[in-house]
Amino acid sequence: MATAIVRKPASFRLRADLLERMKRNAGRENRTLNNDVECVLLDAVYDEPNEVTKAAIEEARSGNNPNKIYSSVEDMFNDILSEG
Repeated sequence: MATAIVRKPASFRLRADLLERMKRNAGRENRTLNNDVECVLLDAVYDEPNEVTKAAIEEARSGNNPNKIYSSVEDMFNDILSEG
């Protein structure tokens, strides 16, 4: 059984040009302004990578990358072609 999402009304003062731009963006995506704002806010608030992505980020930052690193695309292709 699905759980209902509780929504509460809120009021914000926005720049007029920003509000008009948001309305146009919502219209292009066939959304209501309310739905579009909610989606933008959800993306901003819940933008956290999953565990696999976090591990990959940590590996990249640590410098312990087991993959080959090439200085050019030509070097990469030469290596790939020499393996075959």
